[in-house]
Amino acid sequence: MAQIHKIFSTEQVKDLFKRYMDKQIERAYIQELLGIKRSQFFSLLKEYRNNTDKFSISYNRQSPKRLSSEVGENIIKELQIDKEAIENKNIPLKYYNYSYIKDRLTKVYNQAASLPTVIKYAKEHDYYIPRKEHKKVHDREVLTNYIGELIQHDASYHLWAPAAKQKWCLITSLDDHSRYIPYGKFEEHESSWAHIQALQSVVIKHGCPYSYYVDCHSIFRYVRSRDQIHHKFEKFTDDVDPQWKQVLVDCRIKPIYALSPQAKGKIERPYQWLQDRIIRSCIRENVTTITHGQRVLNAELDRYNHKQVHSTTGETPYIRFQNAKERNKSLFRQFTIPLPYLTYKDIFAFRTTRFVDQYCKITIKNLSIRLKDVEPRQVVDIRVYPLDNSLIELRFWLKGKLIDTLRIKKQELGLSSFQL
Repeated sequence: MAQIHKIFSTEQVKDLFKRYMDKQIERAYIQELLGIKRSQFFSLLKEYRNNTDKFSISYNRQSPKRLSSEVGENIIKELQIDKEAIENKNIPLKYYNYSYIKDRLTKVYNQAASLPTVIKYAKEHDYYIPRKEHKKVHDREVLTNYIGELIQHDASYHLWAPAAKQKWCLITSLDDHSRYIPYGKFEEHESSWAHIQALQSVVIKHGCPYSYYVDCHSIFRYVRSRDQIHHKFEKFTDDVDPQWKQVLVDCRIKPIYALSPQAKGKIERPYQWLQDRIIRSCIRENVTTITHGQRVLNAELDRYNHKQVHSTTGETPYIRFQNAKERNKSLFRQFTIPLPYLTYKDIFAFRTTRFVDQYCKITIKNLSIRLKDVEPRQVVDIRVYPLDNSLIELRFWLKGKLIDTLRIKKQELGLSSFQL
């Protein structure tokens, strides 16, 4: 747009429009003389016709709208909370999160401020720490073409809620293609059962994915000690399948193991994003229980899945996930219970076997159980399914048939955890 106020006066332009309206000169002549386009000509003409006396081409630069003192005070308040957290050595935060503060202004105070404005306030009031350049993370690009082709699964143990004064384990599963996180839960302790529950949740809700990508934790893979001594990953052996992997095999899901932390980059980044925001939210909400912490986690997962546009895909994870489903770009298979088993309790369960003694009894930990219609010296397959924190269901199988079920309290087995 031509800056005609630097060349012509208001009176000169008014005279041109008057002569145009008197049909003394043509529009094209005025456009060429002023160096303006057709749209600008009619815009100026409209202003001239509406109020000839107040018409002006002078340029009045408008100063940016100043934030109210209340908004500024809330920005400083949130920055101060972050500063105290950063200075606390027990809290794993190193930097301010200005984007989080911007979002919090909208969510909590119903106020709006741009990200540059928040950063400006931070610099002016000594709440600014420049971030170091991030090292290039291995395997950043999207390598899968379908949802359900690869599920990245991991656990992270941190002091998520400083007021709780107890570390919790965050277990999450992430679809590689869409970056959608279908499962996230806090656990007081990491265990095989917690990971089996995560697997069950994904499979029941979405179906069986083609593969699961995990690290070489003993919950996921058995590693012989001699391999650890030589530190040669290529010599890892799977002589024994851990409980989690046995469930994976029953669901016909392929396990893939990451041989280095760098190879887990895609799920490590959401962990960093979640860890940063969850800790800040838990501090502000004074979270002291894992139940309250789970509500904070659910809110952040909802925001990540539905509102956070991924830098690589250019879409929110949920939209990308749904679009792939609509285009039939999915490798999720409908979960069906493999024969001869009858219910999901036979699949998503701990497994063990016991030898029937001469009195037709089997022994599990401190508990002796007599089985009906079973002869001595037979091997019984037992599926152990925890119903809740105190009750366990035992399901006894022999030669492909369910011969008995028993519900008992965990204390009766003398177990501190659901491990046999």
